[in-house]
Amino acid sequence: MKRKVLQLIGSFHQGGSELQAIQLARLLHDSGRYELHVACLDPTGVLRDEIERLEIAEIPEFRLTSFYNRNAVTQLLRFARLLREREIDIIQTHDFYSNVFGMAAGRLARVPARIAARRETSGWRTPAQKTVERAAYRLAHAVVANAEAVRNQLIKEGVRRDKIAVVYNGLNPERITPNPALDRQQKLASLGLPQIQDRRFITIVANLRHPVKDHSTFLRAARRVREVVPQACFVIAGEGPLIDETRAFARQLGIEENLFFLGHCEQVAELLSISDVCVLSSKAEGFSNAILEYMAASRPAVVTDVGGAREAVVEGESGYLVQAGDDQLMGAHIITLLVDPQKADSMGRRAREIVDEKFSLQAQLERTERLYDRLLDSASHSLQESINTVHQEGV
Repeated sequence: MKRKVLQLIGSFHQGGSELQAIQLARLLHDSGRYELHVACLDPTGVLRDEIERLEIAEIPEFRLTSFYNRNAVTQLLRFARLLREREIDIIQTHDFYSNVFGMAAGRLARVPARIAARRETSGWRTPAQKTVERAAYRLAHAVVANAEAVRNQLIKEGVRRDKIAVVYNGLNPERITPNPALDRQQKLASLGLPQIQDRRFITIVANLRHPVKDHSTFLRAARRVREVVPQACFVIAGEGPLIDETRAFARQLGIEENLFFLGHCEQVAELLSISDVCVLSSKAEGFSNAILEYMAASRPAVVTDVGGAREAVVEGESGYLVQAGDDQLMGAHIITLLVDPQKADSMGRRAREIVDEKFSLQAQLERTERLYDRLLDSASHSLQESINTVHQEGV
């Protein structure tokens, strides 16, 4: 009989955690080893269609307005009841809200294997949120970190070493494979970008929902690049409430005419294929999906040295690493790559090789399955010990 795995997803909006959760669900479904179930806290988002294509059981929702009101208790009891009714063997969560909610419900329902996640190092959570999340980790049998840097941060925060499993993000090559029927001009047209022959495009793929993505550093670097490479244009792919202040800062810097906001981008593959250089400017990350996409698309990247960035980018070989907030060095490296196409091409090719070697979907699935097997074996062993103890006490 197949073991039953439930993936609890926060929402279906486009973001790193959501993309990885949906990708993992697809991998588990296609592997055939498990009976896949999915639940969510928020049923909205552009990625929902991807999970519905799997044609799995109904996706129940458990909407929260707070962790500290009557509704939270009601939803928690509902979810625990669902876990028991469906006889879930493994529950896995992927972000702060699903960690807290999912681990508590999993404990109430006595799910044999409970797996929480950590996808960032620091800079995201308030002290109160960190306290709540540590409690969730205590209820988990394992915590998945998506980089060694994240694992080290968890250890500093008091999570037991033997409870942490590193599973790198995997990259779906389809996501960065452009439509072969489109030439460069057609791609530019479809993206709403200028179709001028000598334009050079520097791209950042990062949501505009959290200041930690630090688009301001990207824009300051952009101004420096424009002073040396006047053909340079800058593209921001991502959605969120910070777009207005980002536009305002671009106007303040005088680069708004050469800056393009794509919002939610369905054509990431086409965007990366026309990009000369790709950038990550975050102040903090766990392990950036955007970096993997850049590398898999054979794009040279200039990224901040945060989270697991240096576990993917080899300095000077497959890209450049800069300190968070250093727009001067970021701009200098972008200029280097724009004026030396041979170096840029060489770095891009090496980046793709590293992705193929280290960050494949198969590697992600295999690490996850090994974790599942270990936890289920441990749960079975613990159950047998409990049975033996009862028998001995009853003699």
